Amino acid sequence: MTAPPASGSVTEPRRAARVAVDERIVEIVSDSGEGAQKAGQTFGTVCAKLGNGVWTVEIIPAEIKPPARSRAGASGIRVRFANRPVTNRGERAHLAVAFNEQVLYGRIANGAYGPGTVVLLESKWADDEQEEIRTQYRDAVADFRAHGLEVVELPLEAACLEVIPDPRVGKNMFVVGMLCEIFGRDLDKALDEVRAVLGRKGPEVVRLNQELVRRGWAFAERHVPFAWDVAAQAALEPQLVMNGNQALGLGILAAGIEVVAMYPITPATSVSHYLGRALPAAGGFLHQAEDEIAAIGFAIGASWAGKTACTITSGPGLALKTEFIGFATMAEIPLVIINVQRGGPSTGLPTKVEQGDLLAALYGQPGDTPKVVIAPATIEECFHMVVLARRLAEEFRTPVMVLTDANLATGVSAFPRPKIDAAWLAPEPDRSAWPEGVAPYDWDAETGLSARPIPGQRGGEYVVTGLAHTRKAKVAYDPESNQEGCDMRSRKLAALGRTLVPPVPHGAASGDLLAVGWGSTEGAIEEAVDQLRAEGLAVASLHLRFLSPMEPGLAEIFARFRKVMTIEINYSDDPQAPLVDPRHRRRAQLAMLLREHTLVDVDCWSTVRGQPYGPGEIAEVLRRNLVAPPAASKRGAA
Repeated sequence: MTAPPASGSVTEPRRAARVAVDERIVEIVSDSGEGAQKAGQTFGTVCAKLGNGVWTVEIIPAEIKPPARSRAGASGIRVRFANRPVTNRGERAHLAVAFNEQVLYGRIANGAYGPGTVVLLESKWADDEQEEIRTQYRDAVADFRAHGLEVVELPLEAACLEVIPDPRVGKNMFVVGMLCEIFGRDLDKALDEVRAVLGRKGPEVVRLNQELVRRGWAFAERHVPFAWDVAAQAALEPQLVMNGNQALGLGILAAGIEVVAMYPITPATSVSHYLGRALPAAGGFLHQAEDEIAAIGFAIGASWAGKTACTITSGPGLALKTEFIGFATMAEIPLVIINVQRGGPSTGLPTKVEQGDLLAALYGQPGDTPKVVIAPATIEECFHMVVLARRLAEEFRTPVMVLTDANLATGVSAFPRPKIDAAWLAPEPDRSAWPEGVAPYDWDAETGLSARPIPGQRGGEYVVTGLAHTRKAKVAYDPESNQEGCDMRSRKLAALGRTLVPPVPHGAASGDLLAVGWGSTEGAIEEAVDQLRAEGLAVASLHLRFLSPMEPGLAEIFARFRKVMTIEINYSDDPQAPLVDPRHRRRAQLAMLLREHTLVDVDCWSTVRGQPYGPGEIAEVLRRNLVAPPAASKRGAA
């Protein structure tokens, strides 16, 4: 650990010895615009680069600019880091840094803190010129302590004023320095990260923020009576540290996708921020369309011209793209559609997580519109599944939808640097003459596949239409032509499905309860299963990546468990709710699909609170739903 320089001179430390722990969860909460998320991302990145397992969750209010000191307007970030890989938000925070006392109430209401949580609280409000604020602060501190929180009041802004005139634009980096000292992170690594994050703003900005980090380090040594050490494991191979939206952007580059068209929408917008810098440097083109409909239309046009394009959106944008998705399916134009899910319906919860778009992705267009739908479960998979989506779109001449969500979009984690494969890149369009006599939709009767003419291929000219058509692309309304077209477009999914392999359950191949999930819930579900299996309970989990076509062998896997249920972040009726009975209960979306697909009585548990799941609450749900064998034995393994 590097000692702070003279500008951050310290007095004799007055804390007990640093305590070694396996993991810690830290939250930084503030009003919007105070840089809490940037502070957490910076600190989390430092930890990840040192070798800690890291997972972050952004705390974003629904309003763009909620009122200051608002309980509902808490903005910030959670950073979970450990001496092992971590894949989810974890449970209650061990440490919180709060820029005012009111934002803490919103997090307490969400169960983020509990007895023993240490709160480093900005103390300037105790001397505020408004009596009402002084009273609010005094009452809140007493309330927090009465509920078991360990509150340490600190003059953070006063310390920052020694460096900058406006603490709101620098207090976040001061906190980065504090956290690095509290957890024994290397100061030089933190200074390097500040340079990497803020270098584009010029050397003076970098200098000021590095000085704030140094001052924060020294301040924590003097004033914070707690210190922990979370050991880091040196990575055996180079790592990337990024969030899911950045991983999507990197995957677009690795796939050789040269055109991306999108309209800004939370929580997908930051993909365009990444691509706005990276895609032109790689020879590509990022198009910000005037609306969602124009964005997908532009992408389809680029794909028709010969190289598969991508459009990126979230739920409300997906609804607007409905007609063009049907057109791409009917015309069999390859297209990659990325949908970063958020809370709905309508504008819903624009900054919160939900998995509510699965049925819309599968069935949200008029008529029969078969398409491939896949869902990454990790930030690393956000990268690889874009590469896969491009290849599938071209091979099967169809739209491919990638479903991520707000939890993956903003979560930061480390994963091994991909070893680039030339096979990932989109090939150059074939401009040789089109074979004479081959129809533009020359469907193979067994697979539904057909070669695709590219504009400019001599002899390959054909009419592109959203109307029902024949193999020769002629508009046709006769029953046989429409039936054949629908048969062939659907058969492509069957052909893809035959190439998939059954998923492997986590924990055991059989038992009393199987929890099935998809998307970003994998880490929390598997950690919950591991906890219960350590108690001797016969539980396991299964996580699906392919949702259309569905992965094979599910009925056979389900048959080896006494009960099967899904864990999802979308709506389902509580079975105990008034007027709800098994005949009329609305089930979670994957549960509905699995019941139809396997004819197994799949149960479900889901919520729409806008929060990612922690392993503890999932473990409790699984305990309540555990079906023991008649002898009530508890098998720890199968």
